[in-house]
Amino acid sequence: MFTTLPARASLSFMTKWEYATIPLIIHATKQILDQWGEDGWELVQVVPGPDGNGLVAYLKREKQ
Repeated sequence: MFTTLPARASLSFMTKWEYATIPLIIHATKQILDQWGEDGWELVQVVPGPDGNGLVAYLKREKQ
């Protein structure tokens, strides 16, 4: 038999995230991402920078 929780109760169990957007320096990409990873951040996506000359990384981690 399955039971369901009221919608409000299930929201309290949802993971909450915080996000960061950081510029990546091409010659130091690994070091930058390793440092953020050590701090608990997970890489979500890397896209070209707004000026087309760099990269921007989007990261997330669970809210504490």
